[in-house]
Amino acid sequence: MFAICNLSSIPLRIEPNDRSEIVSQVLFGEHFEVVEKDNQWSKIKLHYDNYEGWVDSKQYQIISNENYDTLCKEAIILNSDLVEYISAANNILIPITLGASLSFLNHNDINIHNYEFEGLKTSGIKPKSSLVDTSFMYLNAPYLWGGKTPFGIDCSGFTQMVYKLNGYKLLRDASQQAMQGEVLSFIEESEPGDLAFFDNEEGKIIHVGIMLKDNYIIHASGKVRIDRLDHLGIYNSEINRHTHRLRVIKKII
Repeated sequence: MFAICNLSSIPLRIEPNDRSEIVSQVLFGEHFEVVEKDNQWSKIKLHYDNYEGWVDSKQYQIISNENYDTLCKEAIILNSDLVEYISAANNILIPITLGASLSFLNHNDINIHNYEFEGLKTSGIKPKSSLVDTSFMYLNAPYLWGGKTPFGIDCSGFTQMVYKLNGYKLLRDASQQAMQGEVLSFIEESEPGDLAFFDNEEGKIIHVGIMLKDNYIIHASGKVRIDRLDHLGIYNSEINRHTHRLRVIKKII
């Protein structure tokens, strides 16, 4: 069975209950496979990054196998404004956030509620320099474990969405993203848009951010913020100490 998210964003949880940890979000227009159902809950696998979790079965719209296959082949088209509205039947407005998927609008048979959208869209591969401009759109967004929107986002959700809006695919978690791309030997080799990864005392990758020029980094920690980066890690000048230990810098594109 296949489905599409028809709400602004819905929580993706580890377990099938409302108290379970939220590990990610499904944004409007994202399509996925329903791999298991348990009463009011559905275990899903997102097409974009194969991420799995549980969602409330009342929070999505079933689509046909044919529609799902069509969407999987369709070019990714995303909302490129912080917040927009998409109109459904009877002039009902649904708020959607930056990065919501609009690919289904190209197909009348998938246009389940006759949605109409007049806002700004983005698609295709952008220059690497555009990554920095996109990252600034999330500046000051509050940190939210599992979040993927300007109203709450985590470190890897931030990097994934910035790359997605520019036509590049990252996996969902920092530890997964750290397996992508090419290792750089020194900070000096990095370019704006490269990813810096940080580990804990056990050596596990627990944080990621996007490199800026002049050894600055933009990342989600408390909020999406800009800090200095040196060979030890992220230095927060507000509290005068390093907050994250640098593990590796990787060139993804």
